[in-house]
Amino acid sequence: MSQQLLEKAQKRKASFSVSPEPLKPHAGKIAIVTGACGGIGRATAEKLHADGAIVVGMDINPAVTENLKGEGISGVVCDITDDAALEAAVDQVIADHGGLDIIVANAGIFKSGEYIEVLGDSWDLHMKINLTATQRFLRFSIPYLKEGIDASIIIIGSRNFSAPGPGAAAYSVTKAGVTQLARVAALELAPFGVRVNTLHPDAVFDTEIWTEEALKKSADRYGMSVAEYKTKNLLRTEIKSTDIALLVSTVAGPAFKATTGAQIPIDGGNDRVI
Repeated sequence: MSQQLLEKAQKRKASFSVSPEPLKPHAGKIAIVTGACGGIGRATAEKLHADGAIVVGMDINPAVTENLKGEGISGVVCDITDDAALEAAVDQVIADHGGLDIIVANAGIFKSGEYIEVLGDSWDLHMKINLTATQRFLRFSIPYLKEGIDASIIIIGSRNFSAPGPGAAAYSVTKAGVTQLARVAALELAPFGVRVNTLHPDAVFDTEIWTEEALKKSADRYGMSVAEYKTKNLLRTEIKSTDIALLVSTVAGPAFKATTGAQIPIDGGNDRVI
């Protein structure tokens, strides 16, 4: 963060004006979404953009630059575990667009079937990507969000934070960790008008991690068909990336202007959570 960029964000905030009846809830806002090449991240970036925001999506996958390409939406290649690269990418958004109002911490990894007794380097990798990089993202973004317009931080958590399963120790621990991080951030940032909320999806199957092989293996473990497994929640509905994106945009918008520190499930209803 540089003083020059911070002053730029402050000037934007001072001059910002919103139509009394905006056609789009995020008109004029600036957002960053991590893990934005595909799945939840890409759907979220596209939804925030459709709702009026200028959106920069970050991902380590170079395809992000093609997947998010258009007027007011762009993809940037960034390894979020590289502190210097992440800070530079956040600062570049301020330099290019003048401020920051919404961040969505979505980037993460999940490897199933990794039990505690066999976890090795994978434990460190989960911590590095899912937890530490999220903290760094907040750290580099917060000075600008304090100068943002109706600023909002959305953390993508997981059902596993409250209802973990065997074979997902590292993932479950990191999602519990980011949930606690979000709670502390909500306490610390409320005096500045920055809201911090966490969304907890269950399995979202239209993402890269859910290959046909992985789906079949998981369904077999429950003695279900793949179709049954996809809708094994209480509402018997499949949760898709676009469902998460819609909720992200809504929580970042005026309908949730008085909500911070919330844990919001989007899992079709899970008896272990309820």
